[in-house]
Amino acid sequence: MFTGIVSGIGTLVERRGTRFSIACPYKRGSLEEGASVACDGCCLTLAEVRKAHGKGAVFAVEASNETLARTTLGTWREGRRINLERAMALGDELGGHLVTGHVDGLARIIERKPDGESVRFVLESPAALARFIAEKGTVALDGVSLTVNDVTGARFGVNVIPYTLAHTTWEDRVPGDLLNLEVDLLARYVARLAETEGRVP
Repeated sequence: MFTGIVSGIGTLVERRGTRFSIACPYKRGSLEEGASVACDGCCLTLAEVRKAHGKGAVFAVEASNETLARTTLGTWREGRRINLERAMALGDELGGHLVTGHVDGLARIIERKPDGESVRFVLESPAALARFIAEKGTVALDGVSLTVNDVTGARFGVNVIPYTLAHTTWEDRVPGDLLNLEVDLLARYVARLAETEGRVP
């Protein structure tokens, strides 16, 4: 489980088929093979961890065909910057919202414009996921927990503050880009309960 609060930015240093090697700012001793790390919001298992030539470490992850089909991983190329978050431990502060790292689909950036000191983005979700996105609710986009400002059909707006722009890959994002979208877990369960209300098991 994650919180949507990015703790480091990694760089894809090598890709061989479905195996991705990512340089990260975490110390080698703080990472264990078999542990989970959210990479642009995708929960992936560390298959290998090694010390980098400079500071930090390099870890390798494997992506399944399901992950490649539902996320942006299939388009990743060497040099790409990646939002990273290690799995939360029991008792950690929940600074964002509960994020599973199981991407539901891809959202496309429609518009980017300044909004005071922040930047406002308008995105479009897949039609099937639009019902899970609500004004003042939460979404995870490329692993970043964000509050939804408004919703119109399948389109929704978010504001990204200067700190988030500086400490995630949102500064790189422009209209046309696809982002990994995870809808709010509670919204999904509420919708499921509404669907089954009145049914006898």
